[in-house]
Amino acid sequence: MNEVKPAPGKGVYFIEVDSEYEGQRVDNFLLPRLKGVPKSRLYNLLRKGELRVNKKRTKPDYKVRKGDLIRIPPIRVAERGEVGTAGDGLLRHLSASILFENDGLLIVNKPSGLAVHGGSGVSLGLIEALRQMRPDAKYLELAHRLDKGTSGCIVVAKKRAILKELHASFRGTGMDKRYLALAAGDWPRRRSTVSVSLRKTELKAGGCVVKVAADGKPSCTRFEIVERLIGATLMLAKPVTGRTHQIRVHAQYAGHPLIGDDKYGDPIAEEIMHAKGSRRLFLHAFQLKFTSAGQLIEVEAPLPPELNALLAKIRKP
Repeated sequence: MNEVKPAPGKGVYFIEVDSEYEGQRVDNFLLPRLKGVPKSRLYNLLRKGELRVNKKRTKPDYKVRKGDLIRIPPIRVAERGEVGTAGDGLLRHLSASILFENDGLLIVNKPSGLAVHGGSGVSLGLIEALRQMRPDAKYLELAHRLDKGTSGCIVVAKKRAILKELHASFRGTGMDKRYLALAAGDWPRRRSTVSVSLRKTELKAGGCVVKVAADGKPSCTRFEIVERLIGATLMLAKPVTGRTHQIRVHAQYAGHPLIGDDKYGDPIAEEIMHAKGSRRLFLHAFQLKFTSAGQLIEVEAPLPPELNALLAKIRKP
């Protein structure tokens, strides 16, 4: 992909579409390249013809082709920030955290505290760091997301066709995702499934909050008790759907919010567990199983040391 970009708001520039992006909608192609530009502004630029493909007006659902030349008009966005630079320590850590890689994808054991992408005051995320780690890679795109505080398996596509295949797997039943989560209190054995609708609300200060609501999107998580501990229960969580904050909100709805959850947690449980050494959200994407390009892929990410240390302190004699 050829791109010569002036300073924001200083002049017109052009992006030439590479073969890896062929077939992607032009709005979806442009959104990650115009960080900080609201969707409504992007659609307005397309509608007015200021944003053109091969010198012609185009609609948001146009599918880009190899060699398309996209004209980007001068756009000044006050909230847009520069992408941060990944330090050598982070790059070494991510390189050592690759769980699986082939020609079409790679799976990384994401550390807690690292957002999956920049934005909303975050200048550097996992995908930006991976692109800096692999400067010669023509295509690297997230296939799904994990919350900033969640650690574990995350899939990155190295080809557009693989990304489409992965998206289909995540939307359907082809992606088997399993998490380890520490829930406050004594989780009841009869509560093996939480199935309630969730509604996401964007916050003015950035981020979002998710609540159970009758007019929300249907969601379902299956839970299984792994081990009963002092003041908490180690759970295996398998999300059937993939809503934002789903496992966290479903655990809260069940009356046993996750330990280390600063948004949906129980303050009393948090105080107790903090004294035991809890310093982060106890939610870890430890296993993925799916098929890609005819190959069965199954990976596991070991539980991080800080989570194992907490378990050791609250394990029953």
